Amino acid sequence: MSAYFIEKDRRARLASVLLVIALMTIISGLFYHQIIRYKSFLAQSEENRIRIRPIIPKRGVIFDRNKEMIADNRLSFTVSIVPMEMAKEVTLPRLAGLTGADTSAIKQKLNANFISKYIPAAVLRDQDISVISALEENSEHFPGVTYSVESVRRYVEGISAETFIGYIAEVAPDEIDKESQWGYRPGRLIGKKGIEKAYDRELRGIEGTDFIEVSARGQIIGTYGGRERVPAVPGADLVLTIDAALQREIVRFYDSLQSSGGVVALDPTTGEILALASFPGLDPNLFSGVIPDDVWRSIIDDPRHPLLNRPTSSMYPPGSTAKLLTAGAALEKGVLTPETMLRGCGGGMRFGNRVFKCWQEQGHGRLDLYHAVEQSCNVYFYQVGQILGLDAWNEFAVKSGFGRKSGIDISGELSGIAPSRAYYDKAFGQNRWSKLLILNIAIGQGEFIVTPLQLTQFYAGLANGGKVFKPHLLKEIRYPGKAIQKIEPSLSFTLPFANNTISVLSRSLELVVQGDRGTAKGLRNKYYTIAGKTGTAQNPHGKDHSWFVGYAPSNDPKILVCALVENAGHGSEVAAPLAGKIIKRYLLGDSTHNVIAHNVAESLVSE
Repeated sequence: MSAYFIEKDRRARLASVLLVIALMTIISGLFYHQIIRYKSFLAQSEENRIRIRPIIPKRGVIFDRNKEMIADNRLSFTVSIVPMEMAKEVTLPRLAGLTGADTSAIKQKLNANFISKYIPAAVLRDQDISVISALEENSEHFPGVTYSVESVRRYVEGISAETFIGYIAEVAPDEIDKESQWGYRPGRLIGKKGIEKAYDRELRGIEGTDFIEVSARGQIIGTYGGRERVPAVPGADLVLTIDAALQREIVRFYDSLQSSGGVVALDPTTGEILALASFPGLDPNLFSGVIPDDVWRSIIDDPRHPLLNRPTSSMYPPGSTAKLLTAGAALEKGVLTPETMLRGCGGGMRFGNRVFKCWQEQGHGRLDLYHAVEQSCNVYFYQVGQILGLDAWNEFAVKSGFGRKSGIDISGELSGIAPSRAYYDKAFGQNRWSKLLILNIAIGQGEFIVTPLQLTQFYAGLANGGKVFKPHLLKEIRYPGKAIQKIEPSLSFTLPFANNTISVLSRSLELVVQGDRGTAKGLRNKYYTIAGKTGTAQNPHGKDHSWFVGYAPSNDPKILVCALVENAGHGSEVAAPLAGKIIKRYLLGDSTHNVIAHNVAESLVSE
């Protein structure tokens, strides 16, 4: 009997010990979870009921030089998914059914724009108000789906804005940088081209953060007050050097031609670009929303290449506009004087076993340098090129800005080619090329290719006493709070010509317009003098390209225009009249940027 009680007592003690151990385990667990892990579990709880909503800052507005707005913002709805809250079998199919989007496309966007399972990932942009209303009224049926209001770019139409302003689009995977405060986050809209890309950091501002309280079913309760809202910092506004009124007129002029080409207009005394236009162009508003596949396909399949920025990213032989480079190099090397008269032009000249032709079949006779430029005699410049030689020509070409980028403040610029001995050795083998190649180069043909911007830059130096200012599009940055940063002119380089040489070249350019036999004498007028040069560039793929580069007033230049019209024939017939209209519009137009004295402008009105 005593053994029974002893065993019972032993079991009771064992049970007590086990009970104490169990209680200690429970207490320890409670202590661990409620005291030690308190902050961790509180954070998880907060994350489950708090939705982090990025505050996208207002993108800066872009103005032209006269404060005309050329890019602002419109409101747009963006639908996002919070990965932590979504129900895979329900959310994606229902959202696809509501919006008409493809389920796989939504999933692809979700994966591409994923940052954190608690942060919304943008999946559908520019949604209609009816979609947003349906989500608002039936949020419990779309677990994890949220929406936000974003600013979408809106550009003024009819000024070929895409050429210089570019556009914005969703960040690409290789552009994402989650660590940097300036870095791009998945799903964000960033500048992809032009000014929008070059000054994206200034325009974009700094993203803020809002905290929204949601129920267990994902319904929005309201703003969460437990965390301080971080406001967004709006982007800076930009004032460009562009003259929108002039751009508009250039578009109108090109529309009447129905040709491809490009125009650069700048102030040679500062490098400020007054106009930059490429044709055919694209409306940058196309890129503000989702481009349908058929529209995008039609753009990239267009044989006229509307995505190509012709002033900066397309290269052409400069034709006779390059004769001023050849003349300047020859004058500097002392192999030529302004009065030098070479063998007469009879419409062509034999060099070796080949006849090199002049554009004028009957020839020009014997000319000095001034009149060879005036009448654009090829035969004269064939001889100058032969006397000068390739090495000397290349030396002055490179020093004059050819074969290298100008440094304009938008990307995509090409360098062009200023051929040299090394270039030909690489292309054809060492010394296995004809020394007569210099003849074509001397008149702007052959392997010598330039961008319209490079040619503009060279002539800006001739117009400005040899000084070449870096071409630029930005005039001012207006930061939030009204702080203004003005962009000052920056000297890029000086032409390798003495003042006397520049005077000779300038006088020659005046004769092109003012001379009785000038190739651009049709531009003569009683209000101001234009100095310039026509060019006709041979094109192996079709009709010749038409060039004209000129500045006015020639004694005090306010504007320089480089006009290129593809496959249009002689420069005197198409490009020169076009450039003349642009110059007239800027100097004597009715807009507020009139730069000729009032009495001259009034005389035009009374004409």
